[in-house]
Amino acid sequence: MLSRVASSIYWMSRYLERADNVARFIDVNARLVLDMGWERDKAQWEPLVRTTGDEDNFKKRYKTFDEKNVVRFLTFDEKNPNSILACVQHARENARTVREIISSEMWESINALYHLVEKHSRKRKLDDLQEFFTLVHNANHHFAGLIENTMSHNEAWHFARMGRLLERADKTARMLDVKYFLLLPDGEFVDSPHDTVEWGAVLKSVTGFEMYRKQFHRAQYRNVSQFLILDPQFSRAIRFCIETTARSLEIVTSELGIKVKASEEMQKLQMSLDTADVDTILNNGLHEFIDMFQFNLNVVDNALYQAFFALDKKQATAKIIAHNEV
Repeated sequence: MLSRVASSIYWMSRYLERADNVARFIDVNARLVLDMGWERDKAQWEPLVRTTGDEDNFKKRYKTFDEKNVVRFLTFDEKNPNSILACVQHARENARTVREIISSEMWESINALYHLVEKHSRKRKLDDLQEFFTLVHNANHHFAGLIENTMSHNEAWHFARMGRLLERADKTARMLDVKYFLLLPDGEFVDSPHDTVEWGAVLKSVTGFEMYRKQFHRAQYRNVSQFLILDPQFSRAIRFCIETTARSLEIVTSELGIKVKASEEMQKLQMSLDTADVDTILNNGLHEFIDMFQFNLNVVDNALYQAFFALDKKQATAKIIAHNEV
């Protein structure tokens, strides 16, 4: 597979997952305002921007972290590369360049999502966007199903899966980290009823509330951390995402007959999660653990770029031949 094709499929999938996650964060926070009985102008909107890692970009063009500015910035701001509109545009453009690789159903689905977002981009009030966020969620679910059921499970499919799951792991970690700071009174957790509602919102933001309740009872920080970081079966848990990505990477490198540094970095990241213990993580600092995870995730992403996306066809071929001659 050409590096251009691998990169386009990887980022097509990653951008769609990013758009879905941003929609989740806004939607859940809006519902949390109602559950907590907060006044709209006093609700916490800054954490949503922090979750995406775009505080600096936001502060350059907006004065306050109020509902209007944050919703605008995260949904339809074309100058924000991580807004829903920008992500869907990027995903569609990547899909367009690989239409000969993906299925026609996939292209039709992503094109329909693009026009849906364009249609709603004229809306400015959060109350007008609840249905829109649901449509974005459903479109992403539909697209993931099309990837699963209309593509051959070859290299292209594995790159799509790696893009989706690495993005998912990143956003789960970011959401957990942001809420950790918001719910940390004087350096100690108390698991008050207020905190329980917000931890429930964290679970809902990753569509994990029901699966969590099948294992645990009340939503509290230790069990939520255990579930979202180390659960090996929940599809949005960090460990599940990394282990599944590692399997796809192993299959791709095995089929190509190559060894890449990305595999080594992925194994290190996977080992850190396989050997982790939630009590040790919390005792040493949840933020510190997530900060290190984010750093290692960036190392993996950069290694994937160097191994697969930065190569042209001649370089990739030469690399495979050189390895096979060893």
